[in-house]
Amino acid sequence: MATSFTLLSLLVHELSVVEGLCELTHNHSSVSNRRGVVVPIRQILSIALVVFGCIPFAVSKDVALVANKANTLKSILMPDLLKICKAQTTHWPDGKPVTVVIRDPASPEMKVVVEKLYGMAPNAVEALVSAANHGRANRPAIIVVNSDEALVKRVESTPGAVGLVDVYAITSGIEVLKIGGKLPLEPGYPLHGN
Repeated sequence: MATSFTLLSLLVHELSVVEGLCELTHNHSSVSNRRGVVVPIRQILSIALVVFGCIPFAVSKDVALVANKANTLKSILMPDLLKICKAQTTHWPDGKPVTVVIRDPASPEMKVVVEKLYGMAPNAVEALVSAANHGRANRPAIIVVNSDEALVKRVESTPGAVGLVDVYAITSGIEVLKIGGKLPLEPGYPLHGN
């Protein structure tokens, strides 16, 4: 907590020097503005924690293409991945059916995938999933799950399955595939978040 107060004190001090907006009181336990209103630093910190806790922060992360261990594919080109994710390619070269496992397209975790891979709005991806699965109740082309853990388990247990998952959810039960010769976290990786 002392570090938070120190950081806040520095921030307030910088504001007072740069913009003359406020100044620290003599004992650095409160802040006063130009009108003389004094606010305890603890109150400011509490308000900041509440406000920042309610704001979803954009995090930079890579989304990994993962596959069932039985899949012999180790790398894929982006155009081929697009065809697989849009259910235009339905079988692997060895004849096994392709199953794509993704998170809910409207979820924040899928923002990178929806923008960079599908290139359409989340509701359009949902419509694509529905159309791709039409008449395929026994073996859907695209499976939507609600967590990275569920995605990993589904890819592990489904021969021919691939999934798009946060790199930090990868386990030893799945294989990470290269996209365009690049692995997640490498420079030039196509599914890098910003």
